[in-house]
Amino acid sequence: MKIEALRLFNVKRFAGRGVAIEGIDDGVNVLCAPNEFGKSTSFEALHALFFQAHTGTPQAVQALRPYAGGSPQVEVDISNGDGRYRLSKQFYAGRSARVTDIGSGRLIAQADEAEAFIAELVRGGHSGPAGLLWVRQGLTGIEKRSKSEEDSEKQIRASLLESVQGEIEAVTGGRRMTEIMANIEETLGGLVTATGRPKTGERYAAALETRSRLEAEEQRLGAEVVSLRQALDQRAAANRRLSELDNAKEREERRRAIETAQAKFEAARSQAESLRTAKAELRLVSEQRETADNALTSFRTALDRAATLTRSRDEASRAHEEAMARRNSAAAAVATARAESDAAETAQQEARTLLERLDRAMRARETAERLTELQDKLATAEDLRRQTEEADAALKLLALPEDAIPRLEKIDLEIVQLRALAQAARPSVEVAYEPQAPGVALDGHPLEDGVPRTYRGMAKLHILGVGTIALNSGATDAGDDRLERLVEHRRSLLDKLGVEDLTAARRRQQDHSRKQGELRELNARFSMIAPEGLQALRQDIAARQQAVSADDPEPEQDPAQLRAAFDDAEQRRQNARSALREAEPAQTLAADAVISAQASLAGIRAELAQAEAIIGPEALRAEHERQLHEKRAQLDAALLAHRQTVERLEGEATDLQAAEATLARLRSVADSASAETARLREQIAALSAEIRSRSDEAVEEKWRETTEALEAAAQRVAAYEREIAILQRLRGALEAARTNARETYLRPVITELRPLLGLLFDDVAITFDDKTLLPQTILRDGQEEDVDRLSGGMREQLSILTRLAFARLLARDGHPAPVILDDALVYSDDDRIERMFDALHRQARDQQIIVFSCRQRAFQQLGGNVLHMTDWAPQS
Repeated sequence: MKIEALRLFNVKRFAGRGVAIEGIDDGVNVLCAPNEFGKSTSFEALHALFFQAHTGTPQAVQALRPYAGGSPQVEVDISNGDGRYRLSKQFYAGRSARVTDIGSGRLIAQADEAEAFIAELVRGGHSGPAGLLWVRQGLTGIEKRSKSEEDSEKQIRASLLESVQGEIEAVTGGRRMTEIMANIEETLGGLVTATGRPKTGERYAAALETRSRLEAEEQRLGAEVVSLRQALDQRAAANRRLSELDNAKEREERRRAIETAQAKFEAARSQAESLRTAKAELRLVSEQRETADNALTSFRTALDRAATLTRSRDEASRAHEEAMARRNSAAAAVATARAESDAAETAQQEARTLLERLDRAMRARETAERLTELQDKLATAEDLRRQTEEADAALKLLALPEDAIPRLEKIDLEIVQLRALAQAARPSVEVAYEPQAPGVALDGHPLEDGVPRTYRGMAKLHILGVGTIALNSGATDAGDDRLERLVEHRRSLLDKLGVEDLTAARRRQQDHSRKQGELRELNARFSMIAPEGLQALRQDIAARQQAVSADDPEPEQDPAQLRAAFDDAEQRRQNARSALREAEPAQTLAADAVISAQASLAGIRAELAQAEAIIGPEALRAEHERQLHEKRAQLDAALLAHRQTVERLEGEATDLQAAEATLARLRSVADSASAETARLREQIAALSAEIRSRSDEAVEEKWRETTEALEAAAQRVAAYEREIAILQRLRGALEAARTNARETYLRPVITELRPLLGLLFDDVAITFDDKTLLPQTILRDGQEEDVDRLSGGMREQLSILTRLAFARLLARDGHPAPVILDDALVYSDDDRIERMFDALHRQARDQQIIVFSCRQRAFQQLGGNVLHMTDWAPQS
């Protein structure tokens, strides 16, 4: 198969437009263009036409659709040994697949038949051999992929090699080998999984399940048999042990041993009590001796400390006297500085007084002007206050309670409702007058023609010229009392509010709201004129009047001279204050030194007094020390005597814990014997019941039957295991034979690959993996290297050469397919890429190769048929 042209419409970036790549020829065809030009889009569209059904929308088809939507359309012209055909597919809306003969224009196939025609061209879709030759951007074919993809491509490569080499090595490497291996795999698949585990639902797994079930049953029954035998043995042993324990002689020996141990324990406890008392006395004497020793040591320490403190007291007294002298000197300096400061302060105050008189005179003139303005404001504010008070009084007269109008509205509504109900329940009279008929009156009120009139209770109907008719309704209004109460309540509420009716109350409320607005306006004007009130305004006026009345005459001196004199007095005052501030810290330091010396002296005197309180008067100190020494010596002797007593008692004492342990042991022996006797009796009873129960169930007979059935099941499992082992061994032997025949098996592809390798590498040999049928290692310079450890560029080159070799094998098998590379040479250096170009041209002598690349400068050296993209519109 050879591709002659590719056309696509509404695909990815070509939304709403079409492009075509025409003139694709034999040999090498190259489309070089910048990124985002549409090369990979063309590759994906071509791939979708050959390998995606037009009826589905998998991920590959969804990727073709533009963001704006629509139906992608792809069209390809191909030729093979049978003729030239145009293949076209449209996805999504209006989906279709068509195959047309280019020469005659005849429609050959469409829909599913067209899909079958295209699948036959590529021999199995993307799982067919042609799928090995199309390299997507960024992939080499050697990288790690999913297991399903690797297994699929391995099967394709194996089928291709077997088809090419025929029946050479029929068993070790050919189709018969494949058939035998398939039969082995099928048979093993009916017994075990791919990992060798039993396959669920098959006969081997069922045999294993039966064996496991019988094993569990045999173990259960065997355990019951063993348990029965153990119960018999346990009952016999329990009877023997019970006869040993339940012996009168042994019981008496245990009792006498306990009594002897009890006596020894009481004697040991008495000795321990005496020893505990002696130890307590020893501790008391030891504490008394320690107290006496501490008293003697404290006395001697205080005696030494008193001598030291006496010397310190004399030194502190001298330091205190020196500090007092320094303080007196500093106080005199401070007094001198303060006197100068006071004099400067007085002069500065006199200058300030003259300036203040000048300022008061100037302010008095301003105050007089401001006073007139404030008096005008006061008059206006008083008038506003009078208007506000009048408005407030009027507002209070108009004020109504907040709930007054709602209450009146509610009462009026209830009165109307009650009157309506009463009116509806009363009888009525209606007169239709004839011409010239006399008038009729009801209770003295004339009845109008055709107008009904109700009445309550008794009524009199007077007909002129006829007489009076008495009407009696026979009933009274049920709601009259309530209506009268409501009417009376409304009348009292209106009287209380001082209004005639609800309308007057609403009018009064409106007047109240209007008055409130006027009052707010008056208050706002008043707040603007007298924000702090009339009293504050009057006080301000009074203060200004007083200031005006107490106007001081302006000084006769020049104001500039007064200010200069004030500045000189201020400078003198500051200099005096600075001198005072410098003298005061020295006085403070001297005073602090006096206080520190006094504190130190007082502390030494207090400590000396404390030491003298301990050692006492000087005349009695020697006698006191001698008494303390003698008391310590007496307590030393007493301490030694008590220690000897404790040691003697410790030597004579019996081990209380040992005696107690012996007594506890003997008691526990007796208690254990009693408890064991009771337990044995219960155990014998329980074992007897268990033995009787199991003897009735015939456990031993069931166990023997299960054992026989288990042996038969084990034989079946062993037979299956032998069959599986034989099949696995046969498969291993055949795989080993095929591995040994690998060179013959892979000879076709190696033969095609060797000259291509010679174009790129010197003295390089490739070893293929017999499992994946892909390059595994290379041998160069006598060193073997794994393909996975090669550089990205070399793996890429090796992948392309391997695909070219498989393409030649396809051609030899009678199914040539184009090799399509989408930016496949991205890691190769300049030298290697030119050698790869040579390899492509070598394989292109009888092979079509289509190359898409964005590396325009590098691929100028590739040569070949240069392709271009042109605009294209599909036929309607």
